Amino acid sequence: MSTNPATVVIRSAVRECLSGCSAGDTVLAAVSGGADSLALAAALVLESKNALINLVCVTIDHQLQKNSGEQATKVLAQLSQLGISQTDIVKVDVEMIDGLEASARRARYAALDDVAEKHNAKVIFLGHTLNDQAESVLLGLARGSGARSLSGMARCAGKYCRPLLEITRSETLAACAENKLIPWVDPHNSDSQFARVRVRTDALPKLEESIGPGITEALARSADLLRDDADALDGWATQVAADIDLADLEITLLADLPKAVRTRLLRKAIYAAGAPMGSITAEHVASVEALVTSWHGQGACSLPGGVKVCRISGRLSLLSR
Repeated sequence: MSTNPATVVIRSAVRECLSGCSAGDTVLAAVSGGADSLALAAALVLESKNALINLVCVTIDHQLQKNSGEQATKVLAQLSQLGISQTDIVKVDVEMIDGLEASARRARYAALDDVAEKHNAKVIFLGHTLNDQAESVLLGLARGSGARSLSGMARCAGKYCRPLLEITRSETLAACAENKLIPWVDPHNSDSQFARVRVRTDALPKLEESIGPGITEALARSADLLRDDADALDGWATQVAADIDLADLEITLLADLPKAVRTRLLRKAIYAAGAPMGSITAEHVASVEALVTSWHGQGACSLPGGVKVCRISGRLSLLSR
C-alpha cells in the first residue's frame, strides 16, 4: 500500500497534520464512503498506527435518502477492510432551515462535535480536496461575497483539519483504486438542483475549456492568498474592538479606518448587540456604514434580532431589543 503513488502523496499530507498529536492521542475522521474520505481513511490508518495514535472513524447517516442506513453499513465494511476497528454510524435528523445543503452540514458538524467530545478526540479530519476548495471560491464569487468567503476552507480551524486541500479528486480516486476500495457516488453530487453540483459539472469544465487548464488550481491558490488578507484584516478589527465600547462607537474613529477594517468592526458590533450569528448581510453592513460615510440625517437602521443602530451626537449607538 505504501508504495502506491497517490497513497504516498496523501499519506504525506496526513502525516503533516498529525504532527501536532502525541502518542496515545485520539483523532476522529468523518467518512462518507466517497473517494475523498475513503482515501483519507486509508492514509490515516497507516500514519496513525506509525505514530501510536488512536483512530476513530464515523459515518453520518443524514437519513435523507432511501436505504441510507445500508450505505452507512457498507462504509463500515470498507473501513474494516482497511483494518480500522473503531467505527460508528451516527444518525442525525436534519432540520430544514436554510436549504438542504446548509441544513445537512449543520447537523453533520454538530454530530461530529458530539462524537469528538465522547472520544476526547484532539483532531477531527475531513476529506475536502483542492477541487472542493475551487468550487467554494466560485460559489463565493457568484454570491458577491467578501474576502473571507472567497478564501474558502481553512486547512485547520479549531479541532477540524482538512489535510487534502492540496490533493485533487483524481488523486483520491487513484488512491482508492490502489487500496482496492470502492467509492460511493452520492446521488446528491449529481443533482443539478444544487449550485455546487452545477459548478462542478458545468462551470469549472467550461472555464477549463475556454480559458485553459489549471483553473481549479488557480482558484485554490487564490483562496490561500485571500485567507492571508482576511486573517490580517480580521486581526486589525479585533485589535480595535478590544479598546472600545462596541455599543457606542465614535464616528471619527470609524471614519479614519480603512473600509475593509471598518466594515469588520461594524459587523462585530452588530453581533455583539444581539443579532443572530450569520444573519447580517453585506447590505445590512452597508446601511450602517452609510451612517458614518454618507450621513445626511437618515434614521436608525433596523437589523435582525431587534438590533437598531442610530447616529447620535457624532457617535453610533447600537441598541438591542
